Amino acid sequence: MRFLRRQGVLCRTCGLAVARRMQADTLVQGWWGPLSMLITPFVLLLNVGELSRIRKLPPPATAAWRPPLDPGRPVLRRPAGLVALVPLLALAGLVLAVPLLIVIGMAVDSGGNGHVTLKPGSCARNLADWPQQDLRPADCGSPDAQFRVYWPDGPACEPGDYDAYPEYSEDGGLSLCLHPVKKAKN
Repeated sequence: MRFLRRQGVLCRTCGLAVARRMQADTLVQGWWGPLSMLITPFVLLLNVGELSRIRKLPPPATAAWRPPLDPGRPVLRRPAGLVALVPLLALAGLVLAVPLLIVIGMAVDSGGNGHVTLKPGSCARNLADWPQQDLRPADCGSPDAQFRVYWPDGPACEPGDYDAYPEYSEDGGLSLCLHPVKKAKN
């Protein structure tokens, strides 16, 4: 990374030529470093401010000892300007994509971890085949209730009961136990 500054007595045409040349060089060479990628957009904006000052300079004098420099095409109509569109568009995409992804992530993940939370004493049903678990809360008095949920008394559930994945507990770390509910006969 390096910072260059040109100083001199310039007319508007010569100043415009020098400014366009330096801006084109910055557009091509300014992106090649970790800090440069962050600093270059600010330098480009500062250069635009300097360009407005250059446009206020007096026109070239007619009796000059040499002709004024040719300012050439505007910066974005030069090959350097076209090359610079790649990092500029990437930077703009990044600036726009990060907030957009955050908003999308908050909207999609508004339901938490994707699993329902089961509470001890409630009932649940499994929509998947064992050993897979897709547990959903169920009313304990309804025929959909398959299991009564409880905390294990020890390191494991009682014999004949099932372990629920830890994601179904409130803290997401401890496994709950599922005791099969006997169906009433009609």
